[in-house]
Amino acid sequence: MKKLLVLALAAVSLTSCEDWFNKPEPPVEVWEGTLVNYDIDSNTTWYSDSIYTLQGRISVINGAVLTIEPGCLIKAKSGVGSTASALVIARGSKIMAEGTAGAPIIFTSVIDSIGVGELVSPNLDEDVQGIWGGVVILGYAPISAGSVPLQIEGIPSSDASGLYGGTDSLDNSGVFSYVSIRHGGTNIGQGNELNGLTLGGVGSGTIIDNIEVVANQDDGIEFFGGCVDAENLLVWSHGDDGLDIDQGYSGLIENFVVVEGGNSDHALELDGGEGPWNVPFTMYAGSLISTDGSEVHCRDGAMGYIQFSGDANIVLDSGTQMIVDTLHSGAQLMEFDWTLTHAKGKL
Repeated sequence: MKKLLVLALAAVSLTSCEDWFNKPEPPVEVWEGTLVNYDIDSNTTWYSDSIYTLQGRISVINGAVLTIEPGCLIKAKSGVGSTASALVIARGSKIMAEGTAGAPIIFTSVIDSIGVGELVSPNLDEDVQGIWGGVVILGYAPISAGSVPLQIEGIPSSDASGLYGGTDSLDNSGVFSYVSIRHGGTNIGQGNELNGLTLGGVGSGTIIDNIEVVANQDDGIEFFGGCVDAENLLVWSHGDDGLDIDQGYSGLIENFVVVEGGNSDHALELDGGEGPWNVPFTMYAGSLISTDGSEVHCRDGAMGYIQFSGDANIVLDSGTQMIVDTLHSGAQLMEFDWTLTHAKGKL
């Protein structure tokens, strides 16, 4: 009996060792190119033939301009809470990130083995979410909130670069064009994650177009007030909402696509103002793509017009003033030929 027990234990031990040796190694965080672990307070350029690695929350402050050339690759170190890596463009500063269809600017994780000039990661797919933070652009445009300015979600109140909102509807935060943001949305607090792209109080002088967000653990793109127009937006495999509107956003979103993943929540979550005033917004020429139908939720006094194609469950809470048009032919998908989502056959 004892001999049998010893043999059984030995077998278990051998099996455990075998499983341990066969277990794949955890991803290794590799620091490539130029390490960025400091706030940017003077005009700076990140070049097209280089990799830049973000370590921690990096803010562009004091009216500085960060220029990012086409094809530039930005990787971010992992972290949660106060150690989460993110890029924040503070009010009064600018980002000039002007990629092209042939050379998009890519934000991703250091775990991603992708190299300069490549579009598709060799080792990460769309279900790998929440490795780093995201990109935050803040401005002086109006927001409807209880007080102005506000501190953007995800940035500690002790960090003044997180303030957004004001009275300048023409405010200019720069250009953000042909940019792909991947694998973000790490947890920065209890139930609080960063969006792939957060736009807080961004004014109409800013250009936002041809943006892709893939595998973000929270929302793909969220608009907190402001009046910037945005065109050719694509969100794929988000954890929470694809596109989210809050605090009296009053711009035009044209030609947008939300492709849901296995754990996506809403395709669209649309809210009205949180302060003493409310304004309408417009979302025109959209496509919602899902294997089991998308969720569209209009709530908290949302008012405006949305137009899209796709099978969706539409919920209009009491007090909302929305016109919903689902008879449109949808987005011009050819505008997204440059994206990872297109390369992976999702469009």
